[in-house]
Amino acid sequence: MYILAMDTSNQALGVAIVKNKEVVGEVVTNIAKNHSVRLMPAIEQLMKEVNLKPEQLDKIVVAKGPGSYTGVRIGLTTAKTLAWSLNIPVVGVSSLELLAYRAVFSDALICPFFDARRGLVYTGLYENRQGKLVQIIEEQNTTFADWLDRLAGLDKNVIFLSPDIEKNREIIVEKLGSQAVIPEMAYHIPKPSDLVLAAEDKDIEETHALTPNYLRLAEAEANWLEQQKDKENG
Repeated sequence: MYILAMDTSNQALGVAIVKNKEVVGEVVTNIAKNHSVRLMPAIEQLMKEVNLKPEQLDKIVVAKGPGSYTGVRIGLTTAKTLAWSLNIPVVGVSSLELLAYRAVFSDALICPFFDARRGLVYTGLYENRQGKLVQIIEEQNTTFADWLDRLAGLDKNVIFLSPDIEKNREIIVEKLGSQAVIPEMAYHIPKPSDLVLAAEDKDIEETHALTPNYLRLAEAEANWLEQQKDKENG
C-alpha cells in the first residue's frame, strides 16, 4: 500500500510517501514561503524521485490543523482534491498530534504547541502508553502562562515541542524548572511520515466532510458572528 502524507499547517512544509510502513521518500522544508505554490511541485517531484504514479496511491493522510488558517486550508484542499480525483480514502490528523510523535519513545509527558499570538497557544498533552501515543488532556486554544501552571501542577517531566520553542523557552523554564525537557531544534519540526503512524487507528473520512481543526474561529469569522448577534439583539 502506498500512502501519500502532507503537512502545510504551519511554517514547515512536509511531504512523504510510505509503502507498507516503510518510508520511501520524504521532503521537509522550514522556510517562510507560500505553501500554495510549493505543495504540488513538491508532491510531483517526490513521486518522480521514487518512480510512483498517482494511480498507484492507495490513501492520503493530511495534517488538518491547528496552525496557520491559510496553511491548513491549502493542505486539506489539496489532499481532498487528490483523494476525490483518484477515488482513494483520505484521513485527517491533528497537527499537534503529528508533532507529538517526535517524542513518542519518551516516558515523559509530551506537550506540542504552536504560537497563536497575544499570549495564546494551540496545545494539548500526550503520553506514550505501550508504544502508542495517547491524548491525556484535550487540545485547546489557551493562554500559555495558565497552561504552564496547569502542567507544573502535574509534578511530572514534560517534553515541550514547538517550532516556536526559542521565543517561549524562558517562560517554560521559569514555570516548570527541572520538570521541563526541551530537546534539540531538529525535534521541533514535524515529520510528514509520522502522519501515517498517527492515522493507523483513525477512521477513513468521507472526503468532502473532512474539515479543518482550527481550535478557534478566524478573526474575520468571529467578528462576523458577533455582528450577526448584535443585529439579532438590536
